Amino acid sequence: MSRRVRTSLLAAALALPLLAAAPDQGSGDRPRTGFETSNGARWTTQSEEQHFLAAVDRASGRVAVDRIGTTRQGRPLELVRIGAPRAANTLLLICAQHGDEPSGREACLTTVRDLAYAEDQRTLRFLKRTTVLLVPTANPDGRAADTRGNADSVDINRDHITLATAEGRALAAVIRDHRPDTVYDLHEYGSTSPYYDKDLLTLWPRNLNTADAVHGEAKTLSEQYVRPAAGAAGHSTGIYGIWTDPVTGDPVRQVAGDGQERILRNTAGVKHSVGLLVETRVDPLTDAEQADPALNNRRRVHSQLAALDGAFAFTGERRGRIEAATTAARLAGYADRGPVALGGADNDPAEPAETIQDPPCGYRLTAAQYARTGDELALHGVVVRREGAGAYVPLRQSLRALVPLLLDERAAYHLTAGQPDTSC
Repeated sequence: MSRRVRTSLLAAALALPLLAAAPDQGSGDRPRTGFETSNGARWTTQSEEQHFLAAVDRASGRVAVDRIGTTRQGRPLELVRIGAPRAANTLLLICAQHGDEPSGREACLTTVRDLAYAEDQRTLRFLKRTTVLLVPTANPDGRAADTRGNADSVDINRDHITLATAEGRALAAVIRDHRPDTVYDLHEYGSTSPYYDKDLLTLWPRNLNTADAVHGEAKTLSEQYVRPAAGAAGHSTGIYGIWTDPVTGDPVRQVAGDGQERILRNTAGVKHSVGLLVETRVDPLTDAEQADPALNNRRRVHSQLAALDGAFAFTGERRGRIEAATTAARLAGYADRGPVALGGADNDPAEPAETIQDPPCGYRLTAAQYARTGDELALHGVVVRREGAGAYVPLRQSLRALVPLLLDERAAYHLTAGQPDTSC
């Protein structure tokens, strides 16, 4: 086993309640989730989440809980900050974008508490150098209804470009304002036996506009930290979207996991964060899990917690490399050089028609276009110069590759078709 597979920063300080044989072991006076008090028999309700977060916030000076939006049905979207508020390295956990995938949310909630109450020096040193941000429930309406989409049946994880949902807009503002070095997105998936049935799957940004060093760190997070950490805890792992032969382990076909810029792991890469998607298997693994849903639920959450161990180890051990990669990527756009990919992926080269080989200097927007898209551009953090009633969006900026994805008529999910400026 690689030396990088370390004891978790959290587990070093605390015996995680999820791993306890009985629901009341080792918890003391610390707040507990509905999932924990039921020993996995049910998921934490929204009201339980609210009381849990409020209790943690009151009990720990290193925790702050802020409301970052409101869903269509009036539920709060909340951001939890733990640790140094202005640290050089920021890790963002996004939980439950899909409302019917609850295991990541439970792992995030207990992680909030365990970091808040940790007293060991290793974790305290980590929190002095790291800002940990969590959105415990990114889709509260979907979680309440146990649906993939939000109250309007929109898949939030396909809304990170157009920002048509309150949930997508809130997450975009968090990424704009905090510029996380790592964006870790927790999901669940349904298996297809025998080709697609691992306990836990991961995938990095495949979008071709992700800077090479950021892409490399994302693969390192997946392959040298998260998957080995889950494996060390007894869970099988694989690559999301790739069916493999159960005997040889060779790829059979790709069924998901492309380079669409509107998916969070890809949006994160385009915005110069080390993105990672993590998917836990929903289906029971054994006859015992089939007979006892609580046992299946605990395994799902345990696999998420084990994978999170790897994410924290990655952040602690590679912070210098991570910060160098994300900082260089954020500065590279000011040089305004190189093509912009409108399609393809890191395992699927873009066709000539999917590549802007010689991008324009920028895009001009009419007054009507800017009125329709100005808020979204601002939420993305795109630099815009007003020109009379309209606007000009230069490519020479940190989010250089994002601009054509938003404003070029050839981009699959563009906000509007701006007028290319080729005068440079």
